[in-house]
This record gives sequence, C-alpha cells and structure tokens, in this order.
Amino acid sequence: MSSAFSDRIIQSLLDTDFYKLTMMQAVLHHYPNAEVEWAFRSRSGEDLSPYLSEIRHQIEALAELQMSAEELAFLERVPYMQPDFIRFLGLFRFDLRYLRVDVEDGELVMYLRGPWLHVILFEVPLLAIVSEVRNRARYAQVTLEQAGARLDEKFAWLRRQATAEELASFTLADFGTRRRFSFAVQAMVVERLRCDFPGRFVGTSNVHLARTLDVKPMGTMAHEWVMAHQQLGPRLIDSQVAALDCWVREYRGALGIALTDCITMDAFLRDFDLYFAKLFDGLRHDSGDPLEWAEKAIAHYRRLGIDPKSRQLIFSDGLDFAKALHIHRALIDRSRPSFGIGTGLTCDIPGVEPTNMVIKMTACNGQPVAKISDSPGKTMCRDEAFVSYLRHVFGVAAG
Repeated sequence: MSSAFSDRIIQSLLDTDFYKLTMMQAVLHHYPNAEVEWAFRSRSGEDLSPYLSEIRHQIEALAELQMSAEELAFLERVPYMQPDFIRFLGLFRFDLRYLRVDVEDGELVMYLRGPWLHVILFEVPLLAIVSEVRNRARYAQVTLEQAGARLDEKFAWLRRQATAEELASFTLADFGTRRRFSFAVQAMVVERLRCDFPGRFVGTSNVHLARTLDVKPMGTMAHEWVMAHQQLGPRLIDSQVAALDCWVREYRGALGIALTDCITMDAFLRDFDLYFAKLFDGLRHDSGDPLEWAEKAIAHYRRLGIDPKSRQLIFSDGLDFAKALHIHRALIDRSRPSFGIGTGLTCDIPGVEPTNMVIKMTACNGQPVAKISDSPGKTMCRDEAFVSYLRHVFGVAAG
C-alpha cells in the first residue's frame, strides 16, 4: 500500500492555481504598488489550532522555493506569459514577513499584509498546507489505493449513467489544489483523469502538475481581481467594468472567461454589455443555483444578439459527477457547458470529511473590499458598513 502523504506538502512555486500566475502578471503590469490584506476563515468552524506547529513548519519550507530553469522554460511556452513577468518569477521568493499565523481565542488565524505582487501567491499553498496537515493528523492510514478505488467507482458510475454522445461533450478540468487531501492524491487523480476519464479531460488548474504530466494549465481570474478594483478605480460603481477592461487590455483576447459572482450575477450582467460579451469567450459560475445562473446568462446573451452556443459556461461550485452531468444535460443544447471539479475529485475518499476554509482579500490600499456572493454565507468582509454601501451602490438587496 502507498502512503497518501509525502514530507513536503508544496512541491514547487508552480504548485498553485494557474489563475494566480495570470493575475500576478496583470498586477505586475498595472498595479505593482497596490497594497492588500487577506484573512483566513474556517467556514466549518473546525478547530484547526492543534496543527499550528506543523503548519508553521510547512510554511517555513515555502521560503526555500524558487523557480527552476525547466519551470521558467515551461512558462515561456505559454503565449500570453510575457518575458518581463517570467524574469520576475525567476527572482521571486515567498517573503514570510508579510504573513502572520497564530491561534487567537482558540482558533487558527492567518493574516497577509503587503504588496499585492508579493503576497498574491500565498493563498493557494497556505490552504493546501492547512488541508494536508489536518488530513495527516486525522486520516493517517489513508492510502493512494483507497483514493484510486474511489475514482474508479466514479468513472464506472459515469460510464453507466451517460450515453456515448453525452460523454463526447462532457468536458472536465481538475480545480482541486487548495483543499486537496494531499499532493500525492491530486497527482494521482490528474494522471488518472488524463489516461482514463470517460469524457473529455481538458486540463488542471495546478501548474506544477500541468507541467510534469503534460496537460493544459487552466484558469483565468479569481474574485480578488474584481474585489481589488473596488479600491483601485475612480468610482466604486465602475469597479467591475474597470476590472474587466484591464483584463482585456492585458490579455488581448486570451484567457477570456469572466467570473460573475463578486457582486452577484445580476449586478455583473448590468456591467457585462455587448462590448465585453463579444470580447470574453464565456462566464464562470461559482455560487448560487447553477441552472438559474445559466438561464440568466443565456437570456443575457440572447438579448445582446449573441448565440449562447458560441459561449462557454464554466461551473466550479462544489461539484461532483452527478451534479455536473445534471447541469450538462440541461444546458448542452443551448450553450457550451464545462466543469471544474475540486474537492469532489481531490478529497473524495470514503470516511474522509473535507475541511471548508478560505483565504479572502479584505482590503486594498488600506480600504475595505468585499465579495457579495450569490450563495448565502459566502460574503466576506471586515467592514459591514462597506458591505452595506456596496449593496446600495450596485442595487443589491440585503441577503
């Protein structure tokens, strides 16, 4: 039997989500002096304080990481990665002065404060470290064979439930780095998806695994990109437009998937006019009812005179194969759905309860920022007055 764990949790600076690198390049080019703050929260209320010592040990190992020549060469082959950004990554190191990890009032806390350009890469490795340290302590006997057997069951279920025609258009990517059971499990899952997935496996958000397993790195932008613009632009009401416009200027038609739920889907669509609808290839769902969201997206494209079947609708909120197949069947004739599955792939092992935690940006340039999700309970901000103001400006009812 093979252990599901290894000594080092974070394997490389590339052992992160691809959208961290795409956003980091845009930050270098447009906001190199922006200062940000981040905070950790356990949504499940689980007591993670007993793991503080080992979490700190693994975090200290982050400072040892640097890009190898092979990793930089891999990024050079990505057409929209610019030479100045790749040179910057060659010099980049995690600076632990920007991070505070402690226990306060019996709870694990983590705070980041510093230049956006230098703290942006912390989020995903920190979450992966907390997840794996906790899983080592709670589920030390889990083996790779157990994780692989569970994946076999899911592949078999999908083959039984879906027709050959459905499988031919059922498109999946791995989005499972931040709350994975362990690195070894995620690596096994991505390898098996590459070789054995009965549908269309298109890539992984994990850049290290994309490089080592020869699959496509997947990702565009995250909530932080839109949230930061709440304090980077001239007017709050223009923040979403500013975020989308800056992205277009940076990537010139590449990476054209927009994230819709920073200030609810309805508020997003009011800003997503014909200009952006033509420039972006599609939208990503990350909260709220997925089919209600899809109906709004399809109706919006039709109002703008755009065929929804020409646009991607990517779903990435708490999915498993059953939920994804249900969405696929409902939408395949009217749009181009695809799916990013995270915890449902990389931490789906019998007897294992995944942890539910996030690290979110709370301030930019000394002022609060917020996300008002389409799902109750996902709003996160240190300043309730700012959340109320944000709701007022964008016409979002209190939820």
